[in-house]
Amino acid sequence: MNNKNKGISILGILFIGFIVILVLSYFKINVKSVIESDEAQENIGYVKEETKSFWDEYLKEPAEYLWNDIFVDIFWQSFISNMERIRDGKTTDYENAAPSVDIE
Repeated sequence: MNNKNKGISILGILFIGFIVILVLSYFKINVKSVIESDEAQENIGYVKEETKSFWDEYLKEPAEYLWNDIFVDIFWQSFISNMERIRDGKTTDYENAAPSVDIE
């Protein structure tokens, strides 16, 4: 079996973050003082404002359309309907639509 994982796991991200903090500590860079500096706070505020502006202008409307008109209207009703059928011991839409072979 050829199982090649692509990407990085959450543990890998945490490990890399830990290594970065160790490297910064080796060079005697105080992360807290860097983050709390006026320049860093201005940069963080700028990025926050621009991100919110980008969301409001370009992404909010398509995301709301996808969530409300696609996910909720199409998938959520089907999901709830099938969960109720499972609860009641009935067959689901997927089981009803699956091809079957009658062997006699």
